[in-house]
Amino acid sequence: MILSDSTIYEIAENLDAGMRCFVHQKTNDIKIIPDSLNPQWFDIDNDIWKEDCDEIENNRTDYLEIKPFDSHEAFKIMADFSEIIDNKKLQNRLIRALNQQKPFKHFKDEINDTDDYRQQWFEYKKNRLIEFIYKQLANHSAFENNDKNC
Repeated sequence: MILSDSTIYEIAENLDAGMRCFVHQKTNDIKIIPDSLNPQWFDIDNDIWKEDCDEIENNRTDYLEIKPFDSHEAFKIMADFSEIIDNKKLQNRLIRALNQQKPFKHFKDEINDTDDYRQQWFEYKKNRLIEFIYKQLANHSAFENNDKNC
């Protein structure tokens, strides 16, 4: 499965916004729908996505779902970012935030207090998400190729 860089970027943007992304395994068409388990989508009108939802549900084996980071992976990315920034004071604040209860909230609060590093964080997270998507696609392709060799 080969997707263009712009398609990968679109998937990353939507995953980061809390959407679910599916790729048709033969046509490479993408379907993007709200994640019904994400509280930010509880009150929306799902009729907008009904056609895509029905298509995915009725042809589930034709689609590969591209997953977002799980909480463990997301935490690791925040920790990795905290280690590479060049501002020691902010670095210490971010590391301290990650060691508190509710580390995601505290990290977000700390990073949102800085303009330059906030933008660096968004770029870093986006790049790591794009890498994560490419790995999923590569793993899926390797699985497909192994399956064909049986």
